[in-house]
Amino acid sequence: MPKIFFSLSLLATMVDANNASVGNPVWAIGPQYCVPYNVELVIDRKPMHRIKFMVTDVQGNLLFKVKRHLLRLHDQGVLIDSVGNHVVTLRRKIMTAHHRWEVHRGDSTSNPILSVKTSAAIQLQTKLQVFKANKAEEICDFRVEGSWSESSYVIYAGESSTIIAQVCS
Repeated sequence: MPKIFFSLSLLATMVDANNASVGNPVWAIGPQYCVPYNVELVIDRKPMHRIKFMVTDVQGNLLFKVKRHLLRLHDQGVLIDSVGNHVVTLRRKIMTAHHRWEVHRGDSTSNPILSVKTSAAIQLQTKLQVFKANKAEEICDFRVEGSWSESSYVIYAGESSTIIAQVCS
């Protein structure tokens, strides 16, 4: 499987709950994973291994890896940082129409911090809605649109046109 080279642009956009520009930073997992400048990363996909993805900088320094948990009822993976800390656990919900995932802090599988679902049951291009936990899923907090095959994604603040991050090859 070839490596995917891309530039991740985490823009220093500040928005409030109504997605109006303000002075507070926007982040989903933690501010320590955000930077106000372009970052060039490499994703090495390993579909037949227990490590599903390796994310490095262009010099080859490991930044993150996604490890699959095999033999579980739910499809589950863990995002691990460069020093071995479990950042989040990604857990796919079974029997849902919109392919829903829950994101939990660290190794936890209870008390999700984010909920992610596809915007439609059948999609040709990726369209995800991301909701922060403990709130009604009426208006998403983040929206992801793009294409895995084209290595191109845009992350928006809620339902607005405000871009907070981009992934492009």
